[in-house]
Amino acid sequence: MKLRAGRFIAAFVFSCAAAAMSHAAGTPQRGSIQEEVDAAIQPLMKQYAIAGMAVGIIADGKTHVFNYGVASVQTGKPVTRDTLFELGSVSKTFTATLAAEAQIDGDLSLSDHTSKYLPSLQNTPFGNVSLLNLGTHTPGGLPLQVPDNVNNIDQLLQYFRQWRPAYAAGTYRTYANPGIGMLGLITAKSMNQDFDALMTQHLFPALGMRNSYLTVPPARMKDYAQGYTKDNTPIRMKPGVLSSEAYGIKTTAADMLRFLQANMKMVALDPKLQRAIVDTHTGYFQAGPMTQDLIWEQYPYPVPLDALLKGNSPDMVLNATPVTEIKPAQPPSNDVWINKTGSTNGFGAYVAFVPQKQLGIVILANKNFPNDARVSAAYQIIESLANQKQTRATSP
Repeated sequence: MKLRAGRFIAAFVFSCAAAAMSHAAGTPQRGSIQEEVDAAIQPLMKQYAIAGMAVGIIADGKTHVFNYGVASVQTGKPVTRDTLFELGSVSKTFTATLAAEAQIDGDLSLSDHTSKYLPSLQNTPFGNVSLLNLGTHTPGGLPLQVPDNVNNIDQLLQYFRQWRPAYAAGTYRTYANPGIGMLGLITAKSMNQDFDALMTQHLFPALGMRNSYLTVPPARMKDYAQGYTKDNTPIRMKPGVLSSEAYGIKTTAADMLRFLQANMKMVALDPKLQRAIVDTHTGYFQAGPMTQDLIWEQYPYPVPLDALLKGNSPDMVLNATPVTEIKPAQPPSNDVWINKTGSTNGFGAYVAFVPQKQLGIVILANKNFPNDARVSAAYQIIESLANQKQTRATSP
């Protein structure tokens, strides 16, 4: 009996992944970081038929990258340290960083209204929305995606001229690409520069991220992983209105570890940029178990897994959540778990870090698999490493 195409590909994905895992990982030492990562990631790949993954870990002041499976089922090319993955909405944290830097420079203030930078929106509800509302998903009820009939910025502005809020700004969190996308557009406009250029020629180099792109150059296409849908159909994201600002970055696990190190003040950066990064950890709204920062989401640490699962649940992404504004805003803190998920049609990502413990994790996959699986795997790894560190610290 012939296997259906999807089942055949799934079986092939797992066989390729298993072979590559065995080749790349070898035999881990008991209690090692590799053993902890293997224990969480290998079952995950099998369960969701994920072709390839890269996992980055920050622990004990060092970075580690573990590669699993293949970047492409079609070619059989294994995932390596150079493999580029789509970040999806984790890209939003970079847009937030750029906005925070612009505020430090005096180019904008998060308390400003959008109409200050987009005069055509004056005397409209969206024109009265603050930049802070855009960066915290609280403008009043935007759709998750830019509408399909919006194909350029002029059409986008026309959409916002006609937009009517479902809620008062600052009362509900509705996760949305158009909000942070507009914050990115306004940030670039306030700096009199192109957004893509600011990201690729300024922010990435300033962070020391040398393998991160909005548009993958021809010379690096060989390293660009092939993404796969839930039924294992090959797919990659296509550029669209506000895609660069909301979900467009392609990068490596190693580069993302560099970004997490910067978020935990573990690398030498320009002081202004370091301040901007830390400013994005400011808490502005309480949304269920989660504190909404400037795009980043945080929880008091130690944090129970149930709280992380609830905060990263489909309900939080797809439905309106009532929020309470934190007045005054909560200053950045070290004893927190800070995280962000990201997805495209063919990729899934999750990043989390605990500044107090200087622990961090990056999970990149060339398949969009459930957030709860990503969060649970990351939690298993980080908590195990934290417990090992605590045991070493208290051992005689």
